[in-house]
Amino acid sequence: MFDLDRFVQDCTAALDDASPEMATREIVAAAVSDPADLMRAIGEPERGGIYTLHNSDRLTVLNLVWGPEMVLMPHDHRMWASIGIYTGREVNVFWRRGADGLEQLGRKEMSERDANWLGATAIHSVTNPLSRLTGALHVYGGDFFGTPRSEWDAETLEESPYDVAKARRLFDESNQRLDSGQRR
Repeated sequence: MFDLDRFVQDCTAALDDASPEMATREIVAAAVSDPADLMRAIGEPERGGIYTLHNSDRLTVLNLVWGPEMVLMPHDHRMWASIGIYTGREVNVFWRRGADGLEQLGRKEMSERDANWLGATAIHSVTNPLSRLTGALHVYGGDFFGTPRSEWDAETLEESPYDVAKARRLFDESNQRLDSGQRR
């Protein structure tokens, strides 16, 4: 049975591992391997949003619920992340800084029970390609909310400081679409 306190303890202990992002990826993979068990503990997704399960200067654990067909602009974390999908699907497009600005590197689709990790220098955009909610367990190696980061405009790819309020508006807009039955 998934136990959030134990999960946070295990992730915190993994911070001292030689490769904490890989160690937490294994912990996240185990958590999302039984989606029904995980959802009994943290709840089934009902609304898109960023739900904080744990936050400290060394570790942040989020239940991130992507709204139907939601798209989040390219952004960085400036810390490693381990991500597991417990319901739905998420498409990550990876980017890098290039001579002429941001350049697309590739993409990875993650489905229920998949887990992956991102390095501290990763830049990615995220799309929920489904017409229903997608739930993901995210573990970050630092204070997700206290670390200055960047985002890039989805059309111009112009860099600016990450705007948490803007991200929350995107989740709110996806919830409005969910409530009205509209799709993008």
